Amino acid sequence: MVGMESMEGMDRTQIIGEKVLNLRSESGITQKLLAEYLEIDQSYVSKIESGERPLSLDMLTKISDLFGCKREYFIKDNVEHTPMSIAFRSHGFGVEDLETIAVMNKIALNLKFMDEIK
Repeated sequence: MVGMESMEGMDRTQIIGEKVLNLRSESGITQKLLAEYLEIDQSYVSKIESGERPLSLDMLTKISDLFGCKREYFIKDNVEHTPMSIAFRSHGFGVEDLETIAVMNKIALNLKFMDEIK
């Protein structure tokens, strides 16, 4: 995992790729499964993570929802991300599982946002 201090000098595409790689690795999700969820080729996920290819807005939104973070986490340097813990009993994840997790995280983020604006 690369810390923010070691990201200095990297361009935005590389920083975003590094953040995607860190989130994916910490979650135990394979590049193949993430690619299926994003409806892209696995090689494109690899290129995103290495900073060779950018994320589209749609992919950024789906990744943000999946990992329970604001889109700003990828775009701005001063936005922190604290992963939400969700426990599942499963021997393997599929795309449908990731879609469910994304919806749950989106709801949780919206509830957190509503609490913050009270």
